Amino acid sequence: MSGHGTPIPMTSRRCGPLAGTAQVPGDKSISHRSLILGAMCVGTTRITGLLEGDDVLDTARAMRAFGARVTDHGDGAWSVEGVGVGGFAEPDRVIDCGNSGTGVRLIMGAMATAPITATFTGDASLNARPMGRVTDPLALFGARATGRAGGRLPLTIEGARDPLPVQYTVPVPSAQVKSAVLLAALGAPGETIVIEREPTRDHTERMLAGFGAEIEVEDTDEGRIITLQGQPELQPQDIAVPRDPSSAAFPVCAALIVPGSDVLVPGIGLNPTRAGLFTTLREMGADLTYENEREEGGEPVADLRARHSPDMTGIRVPPERAASMIDEYPVLSVVAAFARGTTDMPGVKELRVKESDRIDAMAQGLRACGVAVEDGPDWWRVEGTGAVPGGATVESRLDHRIAMAFMVLGMASETPVTVDDGRPITTSFPIFETLMGDLGAQLERGAPA
Repeated sequence: MSGHGTPIPMTSRRCGPLAGTAQVPGDKSISHRSLILGAMCVGTTRITGLLEGDDVLDTARAMRAFGARVTDHGDGAWSVEGVGVGGFAEPDRVIDCGNSGTGVRLIMGAMATAPITATFTGDASLNARPMGRVTDPLALFGARATGRAGGRLPLTIEGARDPLPVQYTVPVPSAQVKSAVLLAALGAPGETIVIEREPTRDHTERMLAGFGAEIEVEDTDEGRIITLQGQPELQPQDIAVPRDPSSAAFPVCAALIVPGSDVLVPGIGLNPTRAGLFTTLREMGADLTYENEREEGGEPVADLRARHSPDMTGIRVPPERAASMIDEYPVLSVVAAFARGTTDMPGVKELRVKESDRIDAMAQGLRACGVAVEDGPDWWRVEGTGAVPGGATVESRLDHRIAMAFMVLGMASETPVTVDDGRPITTSFPIFETLMGDLGAQLERGAPA
């Protein structure tokens, strides 16, 4: 999604029971990685269930710019004819990654050890986000980055012509940083070691192994140690993308707070590094069950059934769980407003540097809707009373998860809730309006009359 154009306000009204089956889109994290790793193989990778949101489509366009042949066959089926590790061509245009921090950081890593130069940009939100956390470790391989003050986009990366393997300890829990380093390591000879003190989502490690890379993961007292042998010949794969737990969060949380609701969300990926929200909701007393648990494509999957849960209570979310649910804190704060008591969320400073400052965005919006919120540099606290007045127009700040969280709030608040711009939703959940409407939500474009 571009940061330009006319804002589209969206309003959510209190609705009757939500009921039915919510077929949420494919996992965004796995969709990005499928396209990038497919481009780094020799041969054709076939993907089904790809998320066709703006973020992932920007990554597909980027892979074409680097020389891969990326084809949309319709209904979420795509193929990627790759160019091999180190085989990226130099793009003849600026790579526009739109709103996607994941896309731009992973693509930077993938090209950083190829002897090419590429320039990256994005929308207003992405261009305000820090990139030094990625370009600093990429420099250890021999890549050079030149950008705006603070290491912000637009930014040019000159890939390493004689890359070196590295040993790198990730300074903050970030799957994006870890993944960028691992993708760069594919183009460097020898053994690269990445250490993360707190485990983050491990899709990159799982998928590298699936594509034939020689990778070892060991949990130690120092943290998780990942060892990758560089310059492999990756093997093309057939990938069935599981449905996105971060997208599932919205119909699940809406069902928990709207009286009488009963919603089934099938085929959701429950990778342990991604499922922290659902664990937290159950600890709060949510009527949330896993049905038909199974494994698909190396990832644990289940159908989630969520029913209205009027007796939820606030809890302290363990800070060590933050990495497994970092994108879900906005909608968790909505549920916390309808629970009773205090929900404490410590250890979440990463939320300050997402598509927006998500702590500030949610705190300001919730307060405007009559919810008591306190916040600090790396924590926030929501005081739930079981009911929310609503009635405010809040800023989405070009952030899809902020916009959707407040749409969920409006489904159960006493008066409608409006976001000033709903366009960002298409970056990750292009069918959000239709899907929620089919369940019984009352969403409309425009401010309330």
